[in-house]
Amino acid sequence: MIDFLSGLVIAIKETFKPKKTINYPFEKGSLSPRSRGEHALRRYPNGEERCIACKLCEAICPAQAITIESKERKDGSRKAVRYDIDMLKCIYCGLCEQACPVDAIVQSPNFEFATETREELYYNKEKLLENGDRWESVLASNINADSSHR
Repeated sequence: MIDFLSGLVIAIKETFKPKKTINYPFEKGSLSPRSRGEHALRRYPNGEERCIACKLCEAICPAQAITIESKERKDGSRKAVRYDIDMLKCIYCGLCEQACPVDAIVQSPNFEFATETREELYYNKEKLLENGDRWESVLASNINADSSHR
């Protein structure tokens, strides 16, 4: 009988405490600056693409999900002509963004990118740049908040 009463007291105490859950689709919880979501390619403030086609992200990707083709510019620097990520292969390890010397490839805080078809998960350069443009303010603040750990 004592066990029953002590359980009842605990249940009554928990009833009046603040709730630990959120109403997910309508309320969003906070995310860490290191959260790993949908990939994005960033641009410099002048609009130029950051990717210098060094192919370090392609080399370090354990799932071999990244494909890059480059072309040399007139000034001798390289530019990525093709930058594809197969999101079906990606394991969201974050090694690609750690390997990038210019913070070109990053993972945005967007983790809600379900699709109807598999083809929509093959990201090309245009889609990645579009993601980068959409999330640039959040990406810049996350990189700044995480700069002491880099």
